[in-house]
Amino acid sequence: MQTIQQSYRGLSLLVELNWDRLFVLGAVAAGLSLGAYLGGF
Repeated sequence: MQTIQQSYRGLSLLVELNWDRLFVLGAVAAGLSLGAYLGGF
């Protein structure tokens, strides 16, 4: 149980430190997807 809690804390710390990079990556992916969708017409 302690191992699970420690790994969860480590994962949450990693996400907390890199949330802005994940957000930018998601925004770029959404933009590329939208561009591909609109370019298909």
